[in-house]
Amino acid sequence: MFAVIRTGGKQYKVEEGKVILVEKLEGESGASVDFNEVLLVSEGENTTVGQPTVEGRSVKGEILEQTLGKKLIAFKKIRRQGKQRKVGHRQKQTRVKITKVA
Repeated sequence: MFAVIRTGGKQYKVEEGKVILVEKLEGESGASVDFNEVLLVSEGENTTVGQPTVEGRSVKGEILEQTLGKKLIAFKKIRRQGKQRKVGHRQKQTRVKITKVA
């Protein structure tokens, strides 16, 4: 059994016991979180597709840790002018373990 959920503007295929990395969610380690935007649920050969979401279904998870993503570098240069600018960015992320697809 698996489901497709939407959080942080992205879609994730989740199953019970799977660990996913999503954009930052509010909460401490060990806190529970509910994902109510379930787009698709598949139970063996029965598949339910939402329009846009599946009514009455939700996915529950547990926050494992709050972390930072890989560092991204934005380097801008204007040639022949001696101007250059370098900026780094690390996106805040949350590691979530899926506990129940209901």
